[in-house]
Amino acid sequence: MSYLQTEIISHTRKVCSLYKRSLRNIESWYDRRPMYRYRAVLLRARFDENKDVKDMRVAQQLLEDGEKELFSILHYQPFQFPLSPGGVAHGRDVVPPDWVLDYWHPMEKAAYPEYFARREQRKKEYVEWWEKTYGKSTEQAH
Repeated sequence: MSYLQTEIISHTRKVCSLYKRSLRNIESWYDRRPMYRYRAVLLRARFDENKDVKDMRVAQQLLEDGEKELFSILHYQPFQFPLSPGGVAHGRDVVPPDWVLDYWHPMEKAAYPEYFARREQRKKEYVEWWEKTYGKSTEQAH
């Protein structure tokens, strides 16, 4: 539920977020660097025009208008970095869960004796912590 807002976001941070999202949108529309830079400079000039607005009602209205304008010109297929969520390579490297190591053959474990000794010690410490915090389990293993 990372989409839920759990803290108050300042006006300055919202403006910076709008600026960055606007730059990313321009980057999606203009794949040639000179045209992108030209549009980025124009965008920065628009933001700089209103940086000294002191009245928060006016500043809030400018922010809302900017959000609406960005929404109206969003790219239909925005650029995604390959390894970021939504990118073509996101989640490609699967990280195996820790319990997989429990099923290693003893000959495989013998290659890393210090690691598996420390791991067994940590597992015992975790079970002790769990029982101390939550009590012993009432179910019997079958």
